Order: sequence, then structure tokens, then C-alpha cells
Amino acid sequence: MTDATALTLYGADWCPDCRRSKRLLDKLGVTYDYRDVETDAVALAEAESISGRQSIPVILFPGGHHVVEPSDKQLQADLATAGLLPG
Repeated sequence: MTDATALTLYGADWCPDCRRSKRLLDKLGVTYDYRDVETDAVALAEAESISGRQSIPVILFPGGHHVVEPSDKQLQADLATAGLLPG
């Protein structure tokens, strides 16, 4: 299971939305755990359990809030709300 105090991104290398969300998190300097649903059946089951569907990326925030396939604007706003933007 994931660390409840860390941001977790469930995704796959072939997924363009996952790569975009990872790029944004990296650009903003946000620390996150990456769980590859393509190679990790437990991660896949967790992502489906969190979101209730099979779409990725699933981004799980500390405290349980999650987003699925967020736009960069939505993800950045949720990061700010959660106090996860550095500096």
C-alpha cells in the first residue's frame, strides 16, 4: 500500500497523460511515489480501488483526495490547495 503522507501517481510509461502529469510534478519540484500499473498488479488494483475505474493517471494526495486524468491546470491547483508546492 502507499505512504499516506506522500503524493502517489499511478500510471504507465505508455500513457501520454501519465507522462504529462509526471513532467509537471518534476517541473514543479513536487516529490511523489510512482506506481507502474503495467508492471505491478497490486498498484493496478489500488488505482482501480481509489478511482472506481480503469483510467490513468490516478493521483492520490495525502489525506485521500484523488484526481483522475487531470489537466495540468487542475493538478497544479490541487497541489497548491494541498500545500504540496515547494517554496
